[in-house]
Amino acid sequence: MPRLTAPWDKEHRLVVKAEEDTDPRYGHKPEDRPVQDYVRFGVINLDKPAGPSSHEVSAWVKRILSLGHAGHGGTLEG
Repeated sequence: MPRLTAPWDKEHRLVVKAEEDTDPRYGHKPEDRPVQDYVRFGVINLDKPAGPSSHEVSAWVKRILSLGHAGHGGTLEG
C-alpha cells in the first residue's frame, strides 16, 4: 500500500494564469473600495443586546447610517 502524504506536508504553489488590471468602472480592489460601497453592498455583523426587537435594531442601523433600506436576515434573537 502506498504511503499517503498529509496535505500540510505537501508543497503548494500559486498558479497565476494571467495578470490583468480591473477596469475601475466595474469595481474596486478591496483595499481601495470606498466606505460608501461597503455600507451600500455590505453586511453588518451585529451582536444584538437583549431587550430591543430585531425590527428596532434594524431601524436604528438604518437611521445611524442614513440608509434608505436596512433589514435583517432571520431572527436576531439568541
